[in-house]
Amino acid sequence: MKNTIEIANRFREVILNGTWIANTNFKDQLENLDWKIAVSPIQNLNTIAVLAQHIHYYITGINQVFKGGTLDIKDQFSFDFPPIHSQEQWDTFLTKFWNDAEEFALLIEKMNDEKIDDVFVDAKYGTYKRNIEAMIEHSYYHLGQIVLIKKFLTN
Repeated sequence: MKNTIEIANRFREVILNGTWIANTNFKDQLENLDWKIAVSPIQNLNTIAVLAQHIHYYITGINQVFKGGTLDIKDQFSFDFPPIHSQEQWDTFLTKFWNDAEEFALLIEKMNDEKIDDVFVDAKYGTYKRNIEAMIEHSYYHLGQIVLIKKFLTN
C-alpha cells in the first residue's frame, strides 16, 4: 500500500469513520448532536462547536497548501469563529467539515510517496508527512476534549 493512502486513511479514522484508536471519531460524536449542546459552555473550556471549528480551520488551511496555494492560517486566529445560533448553522458547518476532511484525505492520496517527504511551505514547518501526522494527532487531542465535554453536558 502506498504511504499516502495509509496516512490518508489514518486521517479519515479520526475525523470521519474510525474507531480503532479512540473507539470513536469526530463524525460519530458530532453528527446528531443538538446545536445547543455544541455551543454550551462549561466553565472556561472551549465549547464543542469551537473545538470542531478549530480543527476544521486547520484542515481548510492545509488543503489550500495541498492545492498549490499559500499557507494563510495563523494559530492566533484558530479559535475565532462567529457564534452558531441554530441547528441549521450547525448542520451546515458539519457538512462543510466532513466534505473538507474528505478532500484533505483525497489530496493526501493523490500525493506520490516522494511528495510526502518534501518540505511543507518552509523548512521550519518540516515535511508534508510531519504536518499531516500533526493534524491527525492534533485532531485526536481535541476529539478527547469533545468526548469529555459531551459527557458532562449530556449526563
